[in-house]
Amino acid sequence: MAASPYSCVLWDVDGTIADASAGILPRLIEVFAAFGLPEPSADRLALWIGPPMFESFQELAGLSPDDAQRAVTMYRELAARDGYAASVRIYPGVPEVLHAVAAAGIPQATASSKPENQVAAILEHYRLTAPFAAVVGARADVPGQHDDKAAVIARALQELTAAGLDLSRPVLIGDRHHDVEGGARFGIPVIFVDWGFGAPGEAAGSIAEVSAPDDLLRILLPQA
Repeated sequence: MAASPYSCVLWDVDGTIADASAGILPRLIEVFAAFGLPEPSADRLALWIGPPMFESFQELAGLSPDDAQRAVTMYRELAARDGYAASVRIYPGVPEVLHAVAAAGIPQATASSKPENQVAAILEHYRLTAPFAAVVGARADVPGQHDDKAAVIARALQELTAAGLDLSRPVLIGDRHHDVEGGARFGIPVIFVDWGFGAPGEAAGSIAEVSAPDDLLRILLPQA
């Protein structure tokens, strides 16, 4: 078993494991049209990837909380229509990191702001469920509830704890400032990946910033 400085690894999904941007923009265009809003520009798409949609429909589209709730519902219906794994690609090299960490006996869990059923569908489609001890995302089955990053991290930690796994030295892998801030709520260090959708400066507060999966693997398994 390879040695690691960490006893468990939490993973963001959008922008860290998977790139779902090709399907997100067309769905946003449909939702914007339904609310009489001008079509969102492709160059602002990165702002929508990572944060909870309920938050983004208010902050980025200017909708009221009630309209944001309706927009989220419509967006999720469109995602279900298209297929949750449609237009999603997995970042090259990331599956190898997941499998290497799992082979080293280090438990892993997702902690994603994407709805949990969508996270599960993507991992199942790409046969990436096995490396994870827990698959956790935002709860989409509770009307009006919108989990932020801290909420999904808390649930991931709870599931790992319930499984009797070691949480003494956790680390979170992510690509947005929401990951860094969410990790800080629990004293969890964050490794920031540059292949996602973070803007300059969003890595502030992370313990490391990496530009390639091989670099990430060397931090997680320095003796591998």
